[in-house]
Amino acid sequence: MINVLVVEDDPVAADAHRAYVERVAGFTVAGVVHSGRAAVRFCARHRVDLMLLDFYLPDTHGLDVCRTLRATGALVDVIAVTSARDLELVRGAVSAGVVQYLLKPFTFAALRGKLDSYARFRDRVARLGKASGQADIDRVLETLRTPGREPLPKGMSAATLDAVTAVLAEAREGVSAAAVAAASGVARVTARRYLEYLADHGVARRRPHYGTVGRPEVRYVPVGHPDTSGGRGDDGLGASPETS
Repeated sequence: MINVLVVEDDPVAADAHRAYVERVAGFTVAGVVHSGRAAVRFCARHRVDLMLLDFYLPDTHGLDVCRTLRATGALVDVIAVTSARDLELVRGAVSAGVVQYLLKPFTFAALRGKLDSYARFRDRVARLGKASGQADIDRVLETLRTPGREPLPKGMSAATLDAVTAVLAEAREGVSAAAVAAASGVARVTARRYLEYLADHGVARRRPHYGTVGRPEVRYVPVGHPDTSGGRGDDGLGASPETS
């Protein structure tokens, strides 16, 4: 069983990530923490094989967590789970030992693909023990780069889903289907269908927006967006800083 630590300051996103991990065979959630310091403390006290690490934490950056773990000799693999799209940051993540990078917001299928790839990577390392040549090393590393993706409902495309997800990710105060349609170049009814799909899969939250007249408009807010986390004090912890 692969022990996973979820590090996420948004409690809604943290709960969603925990639930996602618990749905994947071969993985168990060792704990959930909400700050970088709490993550380092948890790894010092418990066995953690893999960390789902948000980069925008209330007390430090996720890359600093990675560097601290490496400095202490902790052999914890990291999947970055973040809204950060700066490729220089991606480069820094690779340098800090991040094995995979997953952009928020994402569906369960996207995370499951990363976890399945990671499980295959660990299995190959354990079975081979020692590489007989370059081909063995290439095959082991390749398992981390080939995540699967569950089929979308009939009539939906991965390209359109990615386009809608990208618009959603930039929504600070929520976004309407009309706004997504205008930004992504699809019809409003199409935008609403994709937004509802993302909401049903825990990637977005529905939020009513009351205008001056008529029925309230539904806006969609990405789960785990750094601007909607609500903020935390101190270590970003509640009454139970470590759960397992």
